[in-house]
Amino acid sequence: MSMSVTLCLTTVGSEEDAARVARHLVETKAAACVSIVAPVRSVYSWKGELQDEREWLLLIKTARPAAELRDLLRAVHPYEVPELLAFPASFADEAYARWVVEGSGARPESA
Repeated sequence: MSMSVTLCLTTVGSEEDAARVARHLVETKAAACVSIVAPVRSVYSWKGELQDEREWLLLIKTARPAAELRDLLRAVHPYEVPELLAFPASFADEAYARWVVEGSGARPESA
């Protein structure tokens, strides 16, 4: 039996939004765990203007397909265009992977 774990990243503009999004993803079993990283500084171009902002980084651990997570995230994310980057884990401890699968409401893949 194979268990896929994916690490997804998104950012939001406040600690309150970070906590709200994280709780929603875990409560709905879209993710097993969301770690909130203290403010990061993001420099980017938005609508032709340079932005230099404090954001909170969310590290989302899931076994759900990225497209499912995207749809769930869009429903609660405060940004017009939410960042969502997904990285399949090249390694995950078996016990941890099982916990992520169970916590994100996914089913283990058949080997």
